[in-house]
Amino acid sequence: MNRLKKLKKIKLHHEGNTILIVSAIAIISFNLLIYWLIGNEILSYVIGGISAIVYALMVNFFRCPIRLFPGNTEKVVVAPADGKIVVIEEVDEHEYFYDKRLMISIFMNITNVHANWYPVDGVVKHVDHHNGRFMKAYLPKASTENERSMIVIDTPCGHTVMARQIAGAMARRIVTYAQVGEDCYIDEHMGFIKFGSRVDVYLPLGSKVCVKMDERTTGNQTVLAYLP
Repeated sequence: MNRLKKLKKIKLHHEGNTILIVSAIAIISFNLLIYWLIGNEILSYVIGGISAIVYALMVNFFRCPIRLFPGNTEKVVVAPADGKIVVIEEVDEHEYFYDKRLMISIFMNITNVHANWYPVDGVVKHVDHHNGRFMKAYLPKASTENERSMIVIDTPCGHTVMARQIAGAMARRIVTYAQVGEDCYIDEHMGFIKFGSRVDVYLPLGSKVCVKMDERTTGNQTVLAYLP
């Protein structure tokens, strides 16, 4: 029962603290200024209502549900993010592996939770950040041309998995918590991407895919695949 209560608990992610506080001050100040300059109560209420809706959307964006994966994590690859599956294909990976990998990509729109979870248990082997463009995250070239961070993980079963956080047209900041040499686990946050983005997961060939194109994913809950 306590575990179920914890699963249902939702809090705000700390990455949004500054943005939400500054935005609240700016919105309140703006509405007070409008009321003072115009003096029209009805118009002030309308503008105030619109401002409240905008702020509510911002608060919704930074929500951070506490989730625990319910099953055995051995050889399991879980979705690192909420969103929609936009790519499932074998690709030539040219930034780290330099060989063929199975890539599964999740696109997050502005209404999705933007906290990112580790997709597998293991040890962080490599972390790298690349500056780049800010084209729409669902485009194929976004994976290699947009600003991005890669996290490479050695799993207990001897496989190497890479997760790549990709900035989108609106996302201007990628936050990565992973540190080289530290243990990482499913249920832990890997990072956060602010305002619209994508996460790619690169798996060894032979992994058993458990999702399909356009399927909706829930971060740290949906099983993407099983490692060979």
